Amino acid sequence: MSPYKISGTTVVSFSGGRTSAYMLRQVLDSNDDLSDLVVTFANTGKEHPATLEFVQECALRWAVPIIWLEFRDNEAGFEVVHFATASRQGEPFEALIRKRKYLPNPVTRFCTIDLKIRIIHKYLRSLGLSTEEAPVDMMTGIRADEPRRVMKIRHRKSTSESKWASMVMPLADAGVGVQDVSDFWARQPFDLMLPTINGRTLEGNCDLCFLKGAKQVYSIIASDRPKAEWWARMESSVVSGGKFTGDGARFRSDRPSYQQMIDYSDIQFDMFADHDETIDCFCGD
Repeated sequence: MSPYKISGTTVVSFSGGRTSAYMLRQVLDSNDDLSDLVVTFANTGKEHPATLEFVQECALRWAVPIIWLEFRDNEAGFEVVHFATASRQGEPFEALIRKRKYLPNPVTRFCTIDLKIRIIHKYLRSLGLSTEEAPVDMMTGIRADEPRRVMKIRHRKSTSESKWASMVMPLADAGVGVQDVSDFWARQPFDLMLPTINGRTLEGNCDLCFLKGAKQVYSIIASDRPKAEWWARMESSVVSGGKFTGDGARFRSDRPSYQQMIDYSDIQFDMFADHDETIDCFCGD
């Protein structure tokens, strides 16, 4: 049976990238009855504007409802928004940092868990779905040529979230690689229009994610300095009594701060070439 066939309530976790959009298209093409399909997009407020436009265009062109969700520090834990009302200045991410009172980092990546995974589960449970007695299938866009990510999912230890949903990777099961995804989008009348340098995409869904390589971040800052101001402001403060106070917090301690990188970006040279390795993130492509 096709790995894209759904049986019972199935959630497509749409990251807003080309790979997860490809997965969504395959699901739409492989099923006649989509009444049990729920498509969600979790917005952190730091997605590139092109990502938001791409999600909206997929919904309109493919006539598929996409539920936009954002973190809220309240009893519900989330809010349903849409393209026009979605946060664009990092508001959900900042609200989470205020609640946590510290910054996420490569070891403790609570941003992905709290801004995306958990709010999707909370939304489903608000609909009476995704229970221990009737967990849902959750499709995530991880390809066959991403073996480390596939292994992490398949060998992930039991968590408090695992009882609510079964993680499904139809792209990996179908043997889909990055070239398949690229070939698909080359044939489409629209695409995700993220900025590129020397033919390579600089920015993923989260504009200056701390998991990106330092030289990649430098290049983005050099081309669009205002993007880094939010990250620098978060690093220049910790939360105390609901207000930000200077304390030199850092997303990463193994490289310069975002403010230092803003300052360094005045040096005009190509820092994208031979950039250091980006750390995998389950926010998706």
